[in-house]
Amino acid sequence: MARFQTLQTGLPTVLPPDLRIYAVGDIHGRADLLDTLARRIEDELPSAPSETLTIFLGDYIDRGLQSATVVEWLSRGEFPTPFHALRGNHEEVLLRFLEDDSVLESWRKFGGMETLHSYGVDVSSVMRGKGYEEARRALVARLPDHHRQFMAETPLTARYGDYFFCHAGVKPGVPLDEQKADDLLWIREEFLSFRGSWEKMIVHGHTPVSEPDIQPNRINVDTGAFATSILTALALEGDSRRMLFAGPA
Repeated sequence: MARFQTLQTGLPTVLPPDLRIYAVGDIHGRADLLDTLARRIEDELPSAPSETLTIFLGDYIDRGLQSATVVEWLSRGEFPTPFHALRGNHEEVLLRFLEDDSVLESWRKFGGMETLHSYGVDVSSVMRGKGYEEARRALVARLPDHHRQFMAETPLTARYGDYFFCHAGVKPGVPLDEQKADDLLWIREEFLSFRGSWEKMIVHGHTPVSEPDIQPNRINVDTGAFATSILTALALEGDSRRMLFAGPA
């Protein structure tokens, strides 16, 4: 069931007039929750301003069992609003694996097995730490071209008004224009513990939290959908913020 929470906290950040943005946390193969959230957003569109946009913050695959379904929906643009789909570290790893089978040694330990299985790849040997090249070839053969293109074309960031959107976070002390891909996709503690400010409010996912983490300089909307069955979206409009949740009431 979808639900929502209204909030007003943090920096006095604003979006351009007549724009609403939904920033969606890590989906991780939970197509069921994505569908619920899509219907929740669709229900709100009659009262929306002239432009509504969804920004997905990355990690569409791994851990959950419906990774291929999630990528299929997004790669075909099957969502009630126009959207930007940013790259997450899990998409980055899959793209690397398509070129290098040794990537599977680590990937299989943090969600890759579920993604391979969702694409019909036999993972029985991989579970024993073998057959990495065979699994790579099988995924290359089974991964639809439009899925690969979708993931390869995902940008790392988006900016609207006083907000900066990325997957993992940003490196303190580095201007937003100069952030490196590795930090945007993977950073954790150095970013999460930083109490200073950036040019914009950072909206991110990547690090699961039990409920949205709203800090004066950042907002984390990754509520661990694959494990908690709660997928979160941050709704932004003007200077207002509120949270929508797809999952248990």
